Amino acid sequence: QVQLVESGGGLVQPGGSLRLSCAASGINFSRAHMAWYRQAPGKERELVASITSSASTNYADSVKGRFTISRDNAKSTVSLQMSSLNHEDTAVYYCNGWFLRDYWGQGTQVTVSS
Repeated sequence: QVQLVESGGGLVQPGGSLRLSCAASGINFSRAHMAWYRQAPGKERELVASITSSASTNYADSVKGRFTISRDNAKSTVSLQMSSLNHEDTAVYYCNGWFLRDYWGQGTQVTVSS
């Protein structure tokens, strides 16, 4: 059974930083394409960043230069380092993994507020 478990969400002030982590199990992680999505209230889920099995990365324009996605195949984890956070980054962040099919974590709330 595949499990993706996110951690690291919380409340942060504008301009602050936060690091999200996703621990994967039951999946061939080193071959999986991993990504972070987010969904703000009243909005559709959107891709934030992705990283391929060969560690090529892709970012949404809104987070380029502020967020960094990385993976540790030895630990089967994918992380999202977020900096210069603003109110528009407030959302539930979901870990996504794709290997033969899509897998999703349950999400972690990130709230940017003073």
